Amino acid sequence: MIESWDPNGAGVLCLPSGRLVRGRALRRPLPEDGPTPTYAVYLLGKQPPEVPWEAHWLHWPDFRLPADRRKARAILAEAWKRAQAERVEIACGGGRGRTGTALACLAVLDGVPPNDAVAFVRRHYDRHAVETPWQRRYVRRFTTDE
Repeated sequence: MIESWDPNGAGVLCLPSGRLVRGRALRRPLPEDGPTPTYAVYLLGKQPPEVPWEAHWLHWPDFRLPADRRKARAILAEAWKRAQAERVEIACGGGRGRTGTALACLAVLDGVPPNDAVAFVRRHYDRHAVETPWQRRYVRRFTTDE
């Protein structure tokens, strides 16, 4: 069995189901203590450097929304499923706007009502998460339907 994230670790969000997902700013170095991700989703305007764990790049420019929303939904659903048994990391450059938006979408997949998901992530991850009005609207319109 894979060791989980430390629920008190930096950037770790505990979803209502108990799934743990780590949000992170790629501009900062990896935390030196603790395990590395087993699966990651990187939300950037350009392809990130390679990492030694399985990762997906989702084209998502800073302060904007994912370029391909259908692909974004599929990748976020995969991250949510894998978070049940793996160490999933969601990250963008600053770890707030795009990362917070993606974490709020995972919260919706986990049963948090879409209208409450941004507040949930701000309360449990980062009070500045989900930076723009269109990111908040994206979360409110995010559904659990495939």
